[in-house]
Amino acid sequence: MQKFSANLIERIKRTPSIESFRFLAKEPVNFLAGQFLQFIFDPNNPDNKELNKYLSFSSSPAKKYIEVTKRLSDSQFSQHLRSLKVGDEVIIKAPFGSCVLKEGHKKIAFLIGGIGITPVVSILEDIQDKGLKIDVALFYSNRSEEEIAFKDEIFVLQAKNSNLKIFYTVTDCQPQDNRCIFGRIDKNLLAQRLPDYSERIFFIFGPPKMVEAMKNICLELRATQENIKTESFIGY
Repeated sequence: MQKFSANLIERIKRTPSIESFRFLAKEPVNFLAGQFLQFIFDPNNPDNKELNKYLSFSSSPAKKYIEVTKRLSDSQFSQHLRSLKVGDEVIIKAPFGSCVLKEGHKKIAFLIGGIGITPVVSILEDIQDKGLKIDVALFYSNRSEEEIAFKDEIFVLQAKNSNLKIFYTVTDCQPQDNRCIFGRIDKNLLAQRLPDYSERIFFIFGPPKMVEAMKNICLELRATQENIKTESFIGY
């Protein structure tokens, strides 16, 4: 576990409500793709859950910077992030989490909703950086097309990796992009689009209710508990 300071070097608007923040640390940061960090915006009160919150890395461990991505709300934590300017210094603790990629994995699938995509981007970049021959299927659900974070970036990764299959689903309106599917991630969609689901390890990131729903779908498909890896985003 490291506690270190880092300076904001760039902000990137991903969707109307989601923004990425890139930081340059004063020392090397060691983490695994899929892990997360904690911002210490109130160092005098470590138990302040409103300001000292957790966010996933949304960048590969090989990058010179570290990136986090958040759907900004009216919370104190979001307001603090929103107020950051390039050059500002923050205190970070990392890494946390055990829902990580292992190089021994041969076939994996991600079942993701909304901001749960952040650790997935870290893992996909890590696969690309290391040249790993892992068969990957990404199912990523959002309410609307405009809220699909990292859409273009993930398609770029797919263009470089023939082992990456992407299925974007949109739930609230008929998508204009014919690469998107109208509807939710459910048992039928997985059975139709992923005939080898029984051979895959499933990664599920997101809010607790979404994680539980996706886990139940995997269990309905008779995936074993050991092949279902989950990380719930609590209090984000």
